[in-house]
Amino acid sequence: MARFKLIIEYDGTSFCGWQRQKDRMSVQQALEEAIAKFSGETVTTQAAGRTDAGVHALGQVAHFDLLRDWDAFRVREALNYHLRPHPVAVIECDAVRADFEARFSARARHYEYRILNRRAPAAIERNQVWHVPMALDADRMQDAARRILGSHDFTTFRSSECQAKSPIRTLDAFEVSADGEVISITASARSFLHHQVRSMVGSLKLVGEGKWSPVDFRAALDAADRSRCGGMAPSSGLYLTGVDY
Repeated sequence: MARFKLIIEYDGTSFCGWQRQKDRMSVQQALEEAIAKFSGETVTTQAAGRTDAGVHALGQVAHFDLLRDWDAFRVREALNYHLRPHPVAVIECDAVRADFEARFSARARHYEYRILNRRAPAAIERNQVWHVPMALDADRMQDAARRILGSHDFTTFRSSECQAKSPIRTLDAFEVSADGEVISITASARSFLHHQVRSMVGSLKLVGEGKWSPVDFRAALDAADRSRCGGMAPSSGLYLTGVDY
């Protein structure tokens, strides 16, 4: 038995998300079908993060087991061949110890959210950013973001369908920066609640517009009330950029 760790990049636009579903193609299904084509084995892959429909990845991590001890380079090459034409690429493949778990061994997960802040809509990056036509104040958004660092009850920014046992999470980094027309929001934590990043970004947009103050943003968190969330950003602008082990 051999265990392999993958680092995967994908455009999530056409997928129902990472996890398999009965009626729509998922990233997991595309990957498992590619594994079966080159190895002849039916496997179940495990990912570091179950990204939602439309969410992208630059550094998703997954693992799976094969009965045969394949060369890792050949596994990567075979997967990329059989994944076509899906917008999925295996960037790295390594043989790892049998106790490595893509999900449970992770120490930190990193996300980036990209906002295109201009009057004209996106053309080339239509499904890769959130187009916000009204002017946003990135400095004001950064002031708000820094106020919720640390361990808190993130119920306000948690999906009503979230299955996590506790709403307590520790936000290690939450930064807002602007580069021309693009505002990038990065977030790092050991783990996130369902829709947490998109919910925080949706509320930060209100701060950037001047509808909320940074104090209002913190007050929404402290309320621990989902109805106080300022809205949820669309999935198109969210990227899983990396996972630490």
